[in-house]
Amino acid sequence: MTIQIITDGNSDLSTEIIQELGISVVPLHVHFGHETYDSTMDTELFYNKMRESEELPKTSSPSPGDFYNMYKSLDQTKDILVLCVTSQLSSTYNHALMAKEMYEEEGYANKVEVIDSKTASAGLGFLAVKAALLSKAGHSFHELQEKLKECVKQTRTYFSLDTLENVVKGGRMSRLKGTVASMLNIKILMQASEEGTIEVVEKVRGTQRVLKRMIDKVGEAWQHADQSIIALAHSNCEERAKQFMSSLLEKYPFERVLYLNMGPVIGTYAGEGGILLAFQDRSKE
Repeated sequence: MTIQIITDGNSDLSTEIIQELGISVVPLHVHFGHETYDSTMDTELFYNKMRESEELPKTSSPSPGDFYNMYKSLDQTKDILVLCVTSQLSSTYNHALMAKEMYEEEGYANKVEVIDSKTASAGLGFLAVKAALLSKAGHSFHELQEKLKECVKQTRTYFSLDTLENVVKGGRMSRLKGTVASMLNIKILMQASEEGTIEVVEKVRGTQRVLKRMIDKVGEAWQHADQSIIALAHSNCEERAKQFMSSLLEKYPFERVLYLNMGPVIGTYAGEGGILLAFQDRSKE
């Protein structure tokens, strides 16, 4: 029995990947003043609107009802595995759990398991794709849960910011510090921690240097990496992302690359020009 995979709009999965692997997505909501969109909005439209707006858009999680309705809409003879954006950044995971309780109270026979991915964007999309591929390979529901929980622990997510404008606008850095960093051409390399928070790894001068450091991070884990797949998301900088991945693949030839457009949720935080990378490092406990 094929297991049904659900993720949320933070995963930034393309329509092609969703259709290819049969993944279901519960969207998040994006608010520009009185205008409301969901996380499936066209990325070009999103970045244009964000560039023109004096204030950053606000995002909100799917409600428990959104998840509950998704559970009900699927084939109730098949179990459901749900992968959510890190609970450290969003209430999405908790809302999916509340929906699971509602669903079980209604007496549906199929099982629902909700997993906190501890990551976001391409990291979450990477895990959802892994889950779908494992499901198609015929793993039992219990086996799939255990493999995904291990994969969550082993997934490394790195990302770089090209601009600190949105970090300043969002109140995460003072205007003065942001101005000084911009004048010195400081770029920030960050990662998802084991707890699912965002932490700064390094501050590097220049875009090419910070991207080189991301490639170095892949190299440090290459011997133990799952070399079958890597995921990359970019925030409205497709050419830079392709050049970066071409340089990475020359050194570390992953078999498959998931190219994703960073959507409204993480894109609001990152601003334009960001690169996010996710892969599995099997040396991690």
